[in-house]
Amino acid sequence: MEEKNLSELSDEQLLLEKKKLKRSKLLHALAIGFLAGVLVFGLVSWGIGPERRFGSLLPLLIPVVFIRMAVKGNRRNAALEKALKDRNLL
Repeated sequence: MEEKNLSELSDEQLLLEKKKLKRSKLLHALAIGFLAGVLVFGLVSWGIGPERRFGSLLPLLIPVVFIRMAVKGNRRNAALEKALKDRNLL
């Protein structure tokens, strides 16, 4: 949402958005944790494997990209948090 849209919302609507924000943060944390686990598992299995080719590390870039997307999505909620703080609803 844009900041001007957030300023037009009532307190009740902002509190509903706050509930969605909590769920969103939880899902982002779960996704980041899962993908970090996949990344660590892949690096460890590559490290102890018999053949250590750098080409086999390329699929591990996929979790890195998704972690980056999850972190960026989490930053987009900063405007909502700012609106909640401005109205002392946080």
